[in-house]
Amino acid sequence: MTRPLKKLGEAVFHNLGWKLASLAVAVVIWALVASEPEMATFVTVRLEFRNMPEDLEISSEPAESVQLELKGPSGELRGDGLRPAVVIDVGGVGPGVHTFTIGDRNVRLARGVRLVRAKPAEVSLGFEPHAERTVPVQVRWAGDAPSKFRVQPNNIGIEGPSSHVARVAAAVTDPVDLSRMPGSAVRVNLITAPEEAYVRFRSTAQATVEVGK
Repeated sequence: MTRPLKKLGEAVFHNLGWKLASLAVAVVIWALVASEPEMATFVTVRLEFRNMPEDLEISSEPAESVQLELKGPSGELRGDGLRPAVVIDVGGVGPGVHTFTIGDRNVRLARGVRLVRAKPAEVSLGFEPHAERTVPVQVRWAGDAPSKFRVQPNNIGIEGPSSHVARVAAAVTDPVDLSRMPGSAVRVNLITAPEEAYVRFRSTAQATVEVGK
């Protein structure tokens, strides 16, 4: 036997028992999976977005969820392994409305499970340039407003899609009730941008209201 053949023989027969045991286990697992009945099911998943451009914002209401019809081995469909997901790659898009098809390329599934169809089969998203600006803070009073008061900060930074940011005239505090103020000052826990779910505050959304200042 030549030296290369001898080395090949040693490699083949080294730990032969363990190799045969591993092969047997693999065959058993394959047989179990192959013998599993194929089933179909429907699952609802939320959309996920990948490679979002830093200079753009989603400016339209996307579909909150997608229903997937799946087929595969019953064990995979019932198991707690890889959960289905729809991942939309938005890298490279520009401003405007873009439509994305939901199919095998962007649906993440466990091994052996396949996509039959998605509902909806496509989603459209509007994109706008990212914008930032500063707006005044307005105190909302529950009842009559005092003759003198001060709010700090008196303005706050906001950001979001450009058209939505442009529509915000002011940030409004939660209602402040003079009759329930423990002293001359109260910390308002939340400042809201009215009816603009796409707009975010760039700092802590709180303000202090002082009366008689």
